[in-house]
Amino acid sequence: MFDLLLFGYGLSCLLYLIYLIVPRRLTGRAATSVLVLCLVAHTAVIVLRYAEAQRPPFQTLYESLSWFAWTSVLAYLFAEWRRKIRVTGVIVTAVATAACIYANTLPHGVKPLYPALQSVWFFWHVSVAFASYAIFVVAFAVEVSYLVAARQVRRGRGLAYGLDRDSVIVFHRMAYNLILFGFPLLTFGIFSGAAWAETAWGRYWAWDPKETWSLITWTVYAIYLHAKVTPRWSGGRASALNILGFICMIFTFVGVNWLAKLLGLQSLHLYAV
Repeated sequence: MFDLLLFGYGLSCLLYLIYLIVPRRLTGRAATSVLVLCLVAHTAVIVLRYAEAQRPPFQTLYESLSWFAWTSVLAYLFAEWRRKIRVTGVIVTAVATAACIYANTLPHGVKPLYPALQSVWFFWHVSVAFASYAIFVVAFAVEVSYLVAARQVRRGRGLAYGLDRDSVIVFHRMAYNLILFGFPLLTFGIFSGAAWAETAWGRYWAWDPKETWSLITWTVYAIYLHAKVTPRWSGGRASALNILGFICMIFTFVGVNWLAKLLGLQSLHLYAV
């Protein structure tokens, strides 16, 4: 089932890429239709996993990557439905496909929930944090699309995609609105994690590698939000901060695991494999 899901995401990514190169309405609709079918199938996979494990399906790295892909696609499809913009789809589906490819290389077995994770905070901390991650993925895709679209409009190629100078600015504003919505979710994720840590281990913060990088990610997005209301920083510099925030978020999610294992660092946030 997961192999078929991976194929579907890859096909959707290819169709979005073709649409990006040769903008035809039929191709765009086909890409969206395939992605919607993938989301429905992925939802079924997650529900079955929940029923099998009898716990929220994001304890192991395999489960977390699957959940990350699902939430990212869900957030993107909602944004596409609201804004009727498909040019960002290739980036989001590429991220989802990459997450599923990585997940498919990991053990798929179900593991019992560790005692420290048996808390009401487990669901809220993780699910809300991943919701912010998904929104940041879409914000990153929109920002990159803005940079590319602005260049195409300057070259006089924007009309093929229904883009002009005004519509390109919508991308930039949309990225800001997405981060404005995702930032409080990330903040809640960090604070709920601190509350959970105090309950489970008797301290709110221990400068664990994952905690440290989540704070770095939070700081980058906080600077971005301030930059957007600062005239000299609201353009290209803000775009760079959005992209940097995405890189920090991805590193917080999976890179910290690799770094901790490589350097032998102690971390309470290492995913079970």
